[in-house]
Amino acid sequence: MMLPQLSLEDASRRADELRREIEKHNYAYYVLDQPTVSDATYDAQMRELLAIEATYPELVTADSPTQRVGAAPSDAFRSHRHRVLMLSLGNAFSFDELREFDARVKRTLGLEAEAAVEYVAELKIDGLAVSLTYRGRRFAVGATRGDGNAGEDVSPNLRTVRGLPLWLQDAAPQGEVEVRGEVFLTHEEFQRINAEREERGDPIYANPRNSAAGSLRQLDSSITAKRRLQYFAYALGYLEGPQPESQWELLQHLRNWGFLTNPHSRLCENLEAVIAFAEEWRERRHGVNYDTDGVVVKVNSFALQQELGFVSRSPRWAIAYKYPAEQARTRIREIRIQVGRTGALTPVAIMEPVEVAGVIVERATLHNEDEIRRKDIRIGDHVIIQRAGEVIPEVVEVILDARTGDEQEFHFPTQCPVCGADVERPEGEAVSRCIGIACPAQLQRSIQHWASRNAMDIEGLGPAIIEQLLAAGLVKDPADLYGLEKDQLAGLERLAEKSAQNLVNGIAASKGRSLPRLIFAFGIRHVGETVARLLAECFRTIGRVADASLDELNAVQGVGPQIAASVHHFFRQDETLEVLRKLREYDVLPVEEAEPEARSQVFAGKSFVFTGTLETMQRGDAEAQVRALGAAATSSVSKNTSYVVAGAKAGSKSDKARQLGIQILTEQEYREMLEAALDGAEGTAQESSENTP
Repeated sequence: MMLPQLSLEDASRRADELRREIEKHNYAYYVLDQPTVSDATYDAQMRELLAIEATYPELVTADSPTQRVGAAPSDAFRSHRHRVLMLSLGNAFSFDELREFDARVKRTLGLEAEAAVEYVAELKIDGLAVSLTYRGRRFAVGATRGDGNAGEDVSPNLRTVRGLPLWLQDAAPQGEVEVRGEVFLTHEEFQRINAEREERGDPIYANPRNSAAGSLRQLDSSITAKRRLQYFAYALGYLEGPQPESQWELLQHLRNWGFLTNPHSRLCENLEAVIAFAEEWRERRHGVNYDTDGVVVKVNSFALQQELGFVSRSPRWAIAYKYPAEQARTRIREIRIQVGRTGALTPVAIMEPVEVAGVIVERATLHNEDEIRRKDIRIGDHVIIQRAGEVIPEVVEVILDARTGDEQEFHFPTQCPVCGADVERPEGEAVSRCIGIACPAQLQRSIQHWASRNAMDIEGLGPAIIEQLLAAGLVKDPADLYGLEKDQLAGLERLAEKSAQNLVNGIAASKGRSLPRLIFAFGIRHVGETVARLLAECFRTIGRVADASLDELNAVQGVGPQIAASVHHFFRQDETLEVLRKLREYDVLPVEEAEPEARSQVFAGKSFVFTGTLETMQRGDAEAQVRALGAAATSSVSKNTSYVVAGAKAGSKSDKARQLGIQILTEQEYREMLEAALDGAEGTAQESSENTP
């Protein structure tokens, strides 16, 4: 976006105006559910703010709405001590226990048994409790509950939560305010995250609460930003200024200040009204888009709360009523293996249909081989199942008394049920994987990786095109790409003749890429760019890598036993050898890798950390550059670090470097240092040459 020429003072004033406007729009959209401007107007204001901050980086503030995308990775979380203890609630598992709670409240307050105490009933969100501190209406600190006294400062991650205000509305007090609430995930977002994790071969989250906790504790807040966390406010930790008189009044204040609160709350005149609310929501809760496992019941009056006080680490004036777990009995008909897009094998129980929590369930994940063994699950077993987090069905236990002797033990396959390649389960890992490079179940991801920038770098070959190639049966492994012709491609959707020719040219241009790129492109487990480079430097041809013995692979400096075993196993598969044969036929394989040149050691003994966004080079390239000159390139800052090269949004690594007194270089300063070092090395070499008789 082109900006008119603004002075720094005018730009600062305009940026401040835009931030306040955008926060008001966010409040109207997320809290009031009444958008006040069109999407186009909102986007235009956001683009203008981004343009100002790009022109004047010194104007970027932590509470700017542009920072919700997340910051650079952090090394660790700082501890944050809560100004007021964050207490946990006692539980009630029946209405009789709720009535006992009500009777205790009345006894403590000196009330007659027939007296009525006013309560507020709120759906209990199954998420992660956090505290939010605001000063001068600006978000200052956000922390987890921790042990109640102190939690972890996760402020950068909380800033990414769209519905959480970075600025409070004008109705909010100016002094310090600490608000408590729950961070959670909707069911749709939880399922999306798990689908992505399964595709990558990562263990899936058991329930939305675990997923929300994992998302909020990411060291890289840009990952948190992609998780679309939600937030409901429900309590006050500390307030500088006039205090509300009741919980119900506080909920109204929180909404007016800019917070989202759960709309499913009720002011109840007595405990029987609370029980009626809990009964009403026993079934209705399955219709909301987040997990709720009960009802939080609070004495409404803050004066009465203060009189009631606390016992141990729980308040006497509040309790959580928990709904009983909804389970059902069924029978396992068979156990099937699903192969994910990273080759991960997941056992799935196929069961006789049964209703659980209002949903007909026929399948349940068994997670992995160890889980089947631990629970002794067999084909034909009668089992108890429940919906974990009310989303993923799981087998809770086997009904051993129902066994007839006809049940069959399940044996995990040693060959992939889709392609027949070997299944590998590295020592210490729970997940088994197919290692076949041509496995149809994981072929789309394999080809995407093959064509990626740091691998074979095939321009124009994106996910949509790959999907069409597979659907048309034109590609059955990465080597088949090199046999494609323009006429075959021109018939695909969104590929006219010119685009088809460009793609053919892009595929042809990838022939003869360097050996490290080729090794990395194969997608061998545990083999990243660094290991690929080490293998290429040692063996110098793909044929020698493929033929290398386990001992020879183990002897490569920087390649440990686990990586060596993975490489050795991969190149012993018939599917891998067939791909190599076709790559030779299509003249794709690189010529022999040159002997590594004797490298200048101008940075010998130094250690570099590159952090933030670099403008003129990729971080990986910069790290390779200093390694080639004798230095170490590490990902974390320590007392042994010589230099930290800080790009845009460098984050906590720069802070740690300052604390340790380590020299911080801008990207330009690093380049100047590099040139000076190389010039000096060249001059020394030339002088040495001239002095040689």
